[in-house]
Amino acid sequence: MLTVGDKFPAFTLPACVSVEKGKEFQDISSSAYPGKWIVFYAYPKDFTFICPTEIVEFDNRAKDFADRDAVVLGGSTDNEFSHLAWRRSHDDLKKINTPLLFIQPAFAQQLGIIHPNAGAALRVTFVIDPDGIIRSVSATDLSVGRNVDEQIRILDALQTDELCPCNWKPGQETLGAA
Repeated sequence: MLTVGDKFPAFTLPACVSVEKGKEFQDISSSAYPGKWIVFYAYPKDFTFICPTEIVEFDNRAKDFADRDAVVLGGSTDNEFSHLAWRRSHDDLKKINTPLLFIQPAFAQQLGIIHPNAGAALRVTFVIDPDGIIRSVSATDLSVGRNVDEQIRILDALQTDELCPCNWKPGQETLGAA
């Protein structure tokens, strides 16, 4: 898996961006976000149980990320048509505004995010700085949902350019210049 300090590969991926007829799909490109932080998350599969809780929470917190000059992009190795079918069948997913990317197999392999046994994407989050460098990466077992608040805390800490102690939160003292 790509890790902290690696360059996150440039990408253009098809995505489900809406359930509205005629506006369902769009290509999403990393080049569309110059000067922005990108929070790129992958989830294992559509039509599952933990994944929609994460997708909805990332979407609910999209403004919090935007307030930090970050964009939230998520998806799985299921294609954009599967994403659309799932969104149309799931009341909570009908309402989301963040795109669901089709993380194509070659790109998933490039990122190193395929679970060795399940063959699906790992539950992984990359925090990528405006220069395209991975500054944080976390992954959990397929059975454990991630903590979106922690991703925001990590982004806040990274953006201080300071040394942040264990359990640091915005407003608390840092340990000085990094």
